[in-house]
Amino acid sequence: MVTRRRFLQGAVAAALLGNRLDPFNGIAQAHAAGAKGGGAGEAATGVSRYVDVFIGTGGHGHTFPGPSLPFGMVQLSPDTYDAQWDASSGYHQGDGSIMGFSHTHLSGTGAADMLDVLVMPCTGPVRLQPGDREYRGTNYRSRYDGVPPTNTPSPSRQGQPATRGYRSRYDVATEHAHPGYYQVQLKDYDVLAELTATLRAGLHRYTFRGKDEGHLLIDFAHGFHDDPAKPTKVSDASLRLVGKDTLVGSRRVHQWANGRYIHFALKVSRPFDSAVLYNNDAPLAGAKDASGTNLKATLHYKQPGQAPLLVKVGISGVDIDGALRNLDAEVPGWDFDGARHAAEAAWEQELGRIRVDAASEDTKKVFYSALYHTMLAPTLFSDVDGRYRGMDLKIHHLPEGSHNYSTYSLWDTYRAAHPLYTLFQAERVPDLVNGLLRMAAESPDGPPVWPLQGVETGCMIGYHSAVVVSEAVAKGFAGVDPKQAWPLFRKRAMEDDYRGLAYYRKLGYIPADKEWEAVSKTLEYAYDDWALSHLADAAGAKDDAEALRKRSRNYRNVFDKSVAFMRPRGENGQWLEPFDPRSIGHSKQWRDFTESNAWQATFLNQHDLYGYMELFGGQPAFERKLDELFTTSSELPADAPPDIAGLVGQYAHGNEPGHHMAYLYAYTGAHYKTQSRVRMLLTDMYRADPDGLAGNEDCGQMSAWYVLGAMGLYPVDPVSTHYVFGSPVLDRAEVDIAGKKLVVEAKGNAADSPYIQSVTWNGKPWSKSWIAHADLAAGGTLVFQMGKVPNKQFGAAPGDRPPSFGAGMKA
Repeated sequence: MVTRRRFLQGAVAAALLGNRLDPFNGIAQAHAAGAKGGGAGEAATGVSRYVDVFIGTGGHGHTFPGPSLPFGMVQLSPDTYDAQWDASSGYHQGDGSIMGFSHTHLSGTGAADMLDVLVMPCTGPVRLQPGDREYRGTNYRSRYDGVPPTNTPSPSRQGQPATRGYRSRYDVATEHAHPGYYQVQLKDYDVLAELTATLRAGLHRYTFRGKDEGHLLIDFAHGFHDDPAKPTKVSDASLRLVGKDTLVGSRRVHQWANGRYIHFALKVSRPFDSAVLYNNDAPLAGAKDASGTNLKATLHYKQPGQAPLLVKVGISGVDIDGALRNLDAEVPGWDFDGARHAAEAAWEQELGRIRVDAASEDTKKVFYSALYHTMLAPTLFSDVDGRYRGMDLKIHHLPEGSHNYSTYSLWDTYRAAHPLYTLFQAERVPDLVNGLLRMAAESPDGPPVWPLQGVETGCMIGYHSAVVVSEAVAKGFAGVDPKQAWPLFRKRAMEDDYRGLAYYRKLGYIPADKEWEAVSKTLEYAYDDWALSHLADAAGAKDDAEALRKRSRNYRNVFDKSVAFMRPRGENGQWLEPFDPRSIGHSKQWRDFTESNAWQATFLNQHDLYGYMELFGGQPAFERKLDELFTTSSELPADAPPDIAGLVGQYAHGNEPGHHMAYLYAYTGAHYKTQSRVRMLLTDMYRADPDGLAGNEDCGQMSAWYVLGAMGLYPVDPVSTHYVFGSPVLDRAEVDIAGKKLVVEAKGNAADSPYIQSVTWNGKPWSKSWIAHADLAAGGTLVFQMGKVPNKQFGAAPGDRPPSFGAGMKA
C-alpha cells in the first residue's frame, strides 16, 4: 500500500525532476507544491535514511546537524557554543547544552564566522546572556589527533551550567535529525523544538509543554567570535518591530568575512502579547526600533502552550526587503510539515543521484553521510528577485537563470569536491564556475581565494579558483567562456604583487626569509600555473600557455636533492637551517609550510610526476621515498597545528594537501600499493560516529575524497580530467551524470580483498590504472574484479600508468 506520505514524496520528487538546466528550479517547485501531514517522530526514507547528520559533530569534524537544502543559503541549526576552534560550526556534541537556533553555519571549516539571527524559545524570567556550557576545556580530543592535548578539560558540574543563562540543557535521547529536519527537547524550558528549511528561509516549530508564560529571545548580537572574552564585532545593527507578528533587522559583522552584510525578516504564526527591544541589554521601553551594536528582542506569550508556535525567518545579503521577499516567496503560509517534506524530498532527489550497494549498513551510512556533506557548500547567496551583494559589496542583478554563490573553500575543494560535482552535479557546474568568474571581475582582491558572503577572507594560499575554472573548461562544460575567464586570471598570474608572486616570478621560488609559508606557496602557485596553462590554451593565448607550463615546474627550485625533500630556501639561494622534515618552519618567526611539513610538501606535486621522479634519481627512488612517507614515525613537534591529524607515518589524512598521495604509486607502476593504502584509509579514517572524520570536514572535501574513493576513483590532477583507480569499498554504484548512467561494480569485493585483479570498461578488458572523465561522463559500466592477493602486473606497464604533464610514462 502506498502511504500518503510516499505519494506526496513522489509528487515532490517529480517537481524536482522538472528542470535539469536550473539547479534550484525543481526545489522551488517542490516547496510551492508542498506536502501535508506527518509528525515529529517520522524517520527518513529512501537513501536519506543512511545519512547520519551527526557524523563530524564530535572530534574536530566541525559539522552541524541542523537542516539546510542542497547548496542552500540557510543552514538552520542549534548552537552549543560560539567561540574557539572546535565551535567553528556552532555545534559540538560534547558541549551539553543549546544556546538557541541560528540561521547560518559553516560546514567543517577550521576558521569560523556566521551564526546569524539566534532564536531561543524560553519560559520564566528573561535572561539576556547565554550562560556557560558544561565543557570547561578549550578544544576537544579526537581519536585521530596527531599532536598531544593542549589542555585538560575540567569535569562537568553534575550536568549544570556554571552560570545560568538562556541556554538550555537537552537530553541526547530526544535529539533526532536527518536531511531537512531536526528536533530536540529543551529540558530547562520543557519545549520541543523542531526545525526545517527552504533555500532562503528557516522554519521553527516550538511546542511549549508547560503552563508557564513564555517568550522568544532573538539575540542579534550573537555570532561566532574567536576569543570567548571578546564578543562578536558588529556594526550598523538595527531591529524594527512591525505590527504584532514581525521583526526585521540588519547588521554588518566584522569576523572572518570582515564587513559582511546580513538582513532578516522574522514572522510568528500568532501575534505576540508584547515585545521588548534591548540595546546593550537595557530594555527600550515602548520602542519599535533600535540601533546599536548589541541588540536583542523578546516576543512574549502569556499562553505559549495553547498550540505549537511557528516562526519563519528569511535572510538576505541585500536588504530587509529582499529578506521579506525571500520569506514570502518560499514560505507563504504556515505549513511546517509541507516544508519539511519538500526539504526531505529535495535531499532524496540529490542523494539519489548515486545509488549504491555495500556489504555493510555502516558503509552505506558513511557513504551517504559523506555525499550529504558535499552538498552543504558552496551556498546560494542571491535573492528570489535575482539581486545579490557582490564581492565589491555593491548590489548587482543576475542574468536570467543564474545564481550567485558563497562559501567556496577552494584550497580544500578543488582537489575532490569540485571534480565530484562534474560527475553527479554536472548541471550545476556552469552556474558554480560562472559565479567564480563574476567574483573575479567584481572583487577588488581579484580571483577568489576563500569568498564568504560577498567578502574575500583571503584564507589559505594559492588562488585555486583558477583550478576549478580551468577544470570545467578542460572537461568541456558548455556555458563557461575561456575568453571571458582568461583576462581575469592572467593579471593575477602575470602581474599582481600578491603574497610572494613577485618573488615567484623573479626567482622561480618564494624565499622563506621574506615570505611566510613560502615553500607551500611556491608549490601551489606551480599547480595554479599548470591549471591556467589549460585556460590560456582554450582562450587562444598560446604564448602565455607555454610560459605557464614552463613556470609550473618551479617546484624544482625548492627541492633539495641532497636530502630529497622540499625545504625552505633564502633569497640568496641558500637552503635555510635548521631543517627538520617534521617541523613546520625553520624558525619561530613564521611557518614555511601551510598546515603541513616537509614530508607532506615533498609529495604535493600533482601535475608533473614523471619529471619530478627524476629529481629523486628515478622512479624506484621516488617509490622508496613514498613508502617512507607512510612508514616513518608519526611523531610531530609540539607546535604542529591540530590540522595535521589522521597520521599514517607522516601522511596526514586530516588535512587536504595529502589527499592525492596514496594514489601516486599508480605513476610508479606499483598500483597495488595504491590499492592497499587507499583501502586502509577508506576503512580507518571514516566511521559512522560523531568523531568519525580525521580532521575538519572542510566544506565537502573530506567527504568527497571518500565518495570518489569508495567508487574506486580519484582525480590526482583535476585539470588533466583523469581519474586514477584506487580500491572501491562499494559493491556497486550507479551515478546519474546529466541523464547518462555510470555503473561501477566491484566483484569479489570484501574486507580482505582490496586488490584489483582486472578491470573491464563496457565489457572490454581495461589494463590502465586510470580512466578519462569523458569516458565516464558518456556513461558506461566499469567493473573491478577484486581479490586477496595483489596482481602486481595491473597498471605496471609504462603505457598503462596515468598521464602526467600531458604525457605518459616513458618506457
